Amino acid sequence: MDNNRIRKVVIAGGGTAGWVAACALTHQFRDLLEITLVESEEIGTVGVGESTIPTIRTFHRLLQIDEREFMKAVAGSFKLAISFENWKRPGERYFHPFGTTGVNTWSCDFHQFWLESRRRGIHSDLGDYCLETAAARLDRFALFDANDSAQQWSMRWTKAATRLERSDVSYAYHFDAALYAAFMRAKCEGRGLKRVEGKIAQVRQDPGSGYVQALVLEDGQVLEGDLFIDCTGFRGLLIEQTLRTGYEDWNNWLPCNRAVAMQVESDVPPVPYTRAIAHEAGWRWHIALQHRVGCGWVFSSEHMSDDEAAARLRAAYPDDRLVREPWVVPFRTGRRRQAWNKNVVSLGLASSFIEPLESTSIHLTLSAVTRLVQLFPFEGISQAVVDRYNKVSRDELEHIRNFIILHYHLNQRDEPMWKQCREMQLPPELAERIQVFRDTAYAWQGEDELFRLDSWTHCMLGQGVVPKDHHPLTRGLSDADMQTLLQGVRRPIERAVQAMPQHHEFLKRYCPADPSVWHNRRRSTVG
Repeated sequence: MDNNRIRKVVIAGGGTAGWVAACALTHQFRDLLEITLVESEEIGTVGVGESTIPTIRTFHRLLQIDEREFMKAVAGSFKLAISFENWKRPGERYFHPFGTTGVNTWSCDFHQFWLESRRRGIHSDLGDYCLETAAARLDRFALFDANDSAQQWSMRWTKAATRLERSDVSYAYHFDAALYAAFMRAKCEGRGLKRVEGKIAQVRQDPGSGYVQALVLEDGQVLEGDLFIDCTGFRGLLIEQTLRTGYEDWNNWLPCNRAVAMQVESDVPPVPYTRAIAHEAGWRWHIALQHRVGCGWVFSSEHMSDDEAAARLRAAYPDDRLVREPWVVPFRTGRRRQAWNKNVVSLGLASSFIEPLESTSIHLTLSAVTRLVQLFPFEGISQAVVDRYNKVSRDELEHIRNFIILHYHLNQRDEPMWKQCREMQLPPELAERIQVFRDTAYAWQGEDELFRLDSWTHCMLGQGVVPKDHHPLTRGLSDADMQTLLQGVRRPIERAVQAMPQHHEFLKRYCPADPSVWHNRRRSTVG
């Protein structure tokens, strides 16, 4: 066999990244590759990634994962949006929804008509014209055409009444990260994957090329491979400690560098959205699952201590019983200078970290795994392919990074950290987006960009950007036609939302998790 061929893949590390990679590779290449995953039960995972975006549903469909089975196994809840609270200034709130807003024309987007309606004195909120925002406000959820014998728990029967031209609600999930990794593990272990328990003691490299040849475990086992996938978290055991790839730091734009995470039981019904609540030195998250709440305090160590952050987080949940004691997660925003270096591909935290504000961490792992499957080097590693993989990875990360920076920069808060963010120099492409929107209300999305036009629009308006002007074509509508347009969008949404059950009721009927799911859950420790 040609020595350049890739036939043995070794995945270093488990967690979400490791088991997602294992599941995808075994599903696609079951009979073509020998896949081994090595992890140690003694090395825990960070385990705070509990919120996702809708791209995970596409990935699950590719892997033929049944949604109800998955949701029951991970004690999941549904997510329609992110509620941004106190970001513009204390006491103000807006939703960043997953769905589309209004009806666009080829020459003029819906928010341009909405801005014109406000100029005429017609007062409404842009979220009134988005199904996902309207449902999130009232804690309601349902699925169009859910494959459910209990028809009253789908939206199939409301279609004629609402006349909505959409085939589905745009949604994602909240789930327990450790349960998700266990679920993915169960999926792929039956497909021929070999799991090895143990700690990596040594990484052997070819003395000439520097390529990784094998991992040597503490018990003496030697795991040889042709391609290695680094899922060892922030340590980057292969990509950084071995290959010295280098790291590009983004702390100058994203000031938060630590988080205190915690899990509590709660009697309050879970809401179908993630809460991101700004405070004087950062923000905190609130993610409600079926059985508990995942919460965390993200902050800048220059503006707050670990002890104060932990105390403030616990004080936010004074009456809730702890499921897991608070733990500190230090992090460094940025990316490896190469996600793929020699014969090592880094995934998850080993590859990059953009703080969890827009729930993109798991998406970036799924996207990277998909890219690896598409470019998999069966006949040998091509530098052109590696360069392409790294360029696409870099562009994707920088786009997401810029969208996160926008939330920090566009604020009107008085505290030192926020003032610093408001005055910082922006990446040129982000500065351009904000200025164009401020001048003309024009927003856009590139072909390969994750965040859509609606995302940019809702967040810039929600953060207080007031366009100086908007598209002149909107002035051609009469007042009557403008009312017809607005009501034609808004009324069907209102009827559809009123027909939806409460989110927690939908969960009870559609995908209730058995209590044993979480009572038997292994409480992993942070590595």
